Amino acid sequence: MPRIWKFGDSVNTDDILPGKFAPFMAGEDVFQTFAFHYIRPEFAGEVQPGDVLIGGRNWGLGSSREYAPQALKKLRIGAIVAPSFARIHYRNLLNLGIPAFEYDLTGLLEDGDEVSLDVNSGRLIYAGGPGRQGTVQLPPPPEFLREALAEGSILAFFKKHGRFPGERVPE
Repeated sequence: MPRIWKFGDSVNTDDILPGKFAPFMAGEDVFQTFAFHYIRPEFAGEVQPGDVLIGGRNWGLGSSREYAPQALKKLRIGAIVAPSFARIHYRNLLNLGIPAFEYDLTGLLEDGDEVSLDVNSGRLIYAGGPGRQGTVQLPPPPEFLREALAEGSILAFFKKHGRFPGERVPE
């Protein structure tokens, strides 16, 4: 079952993937193994597909480097939930098909809590220690984003349909 990985405020793109481990430095096949290398060294070795990252305010600030979210995509992160995101990073997450929900769960969930997330509805069910279980309704993604995520990402949607999700098709 997917688990929670909890982080604090202002996690930047160098925290997510330090520049010295960029794909062109470490290698395209291994750069993701250095995700959170300095702040959570156990992360890349223990994270499981579908795990959910809980962040504090201003998640992803810093540069517009796409390889930080690419590392998370290669590790098959299920979603990221934070009260706010740096805009360029937020767009990079969505471009790559990593669901990003703006919601504050920092006071509710803890590292290792088990979760089930329905990305389309935004319904998150969690189970922590004794007496710590429940359901949270995250803001569901808008229709255009659900369309993109169904194809895997905004980029995959564009490649398949020749347009961005939500764009009207000329008649």
